[in-house]
Amino acid sequence: MSTALPVILRACTRTGARALVSGALAVGLLTSAPMTEAHSAPAEKVARHHDKPTHKHKPKHKPSRVERAMRTAVAQKGDPYGYGGAGPNRFDCSGLTFYSFRRAGFGGIPRTSAGQAGFARHIPRAAMRRGDLIFFTGGGGVYHVGVFAGWFHGRRMVLHAPYSGTRVRTDPLWTDSWFAGTLRFR
Repeated sequence: MSTALPVILRACTRTGARALVSGALAVGLLTSAPMTEAHSAPAEKVARHHDKPTHKHKPKHKPSRVERAMRTAVAQKGDPYGYGGAGPNRFDCSGLTFYSFRRAGFGGIPRTSAGQAGFARHIPRAAMRRGDLIFFTGGGGVYHVGVFAGWFHGRRMVLHAPYSGTRVRTDPLWTDSWFAGTLRFR
């Protein structure tokens, strides 16, 4: 037993903490071996050892194909509109969605907005999620497509290639003549 241990035991006996010291001896917090510099680690080192988390880090979320398509579409912001353009540097409306979803692994997606409207599953507006498609309609059917970019100040936003002379950008919806579609289930 070290010379310091009987002194600690006597002091603890007077304060009623003898059981605490005996327990510390039993679990190895105190030893009967003489104290050396190797045994007397600074308090901050001991504290740091006990502060290490015992859980493993969760793996990062693997993005879905729709999320990857959305990221690809967002990366095209600022690219110029080009009639018939399907990337990688010029886009028309359906060319942007075609390029983005093909790069994300969606095979078989048609090139035109009307074809994409038939390919996507139609969903209620309330069920829309970021990355779903917005199909704009007029007297002749579907004339424009964009990607639902979320909400901003209470308005739905669409990421799209608007028309000649513009660039890929995000705009609030300008009409109520549209329906929602998704490729989440493909």
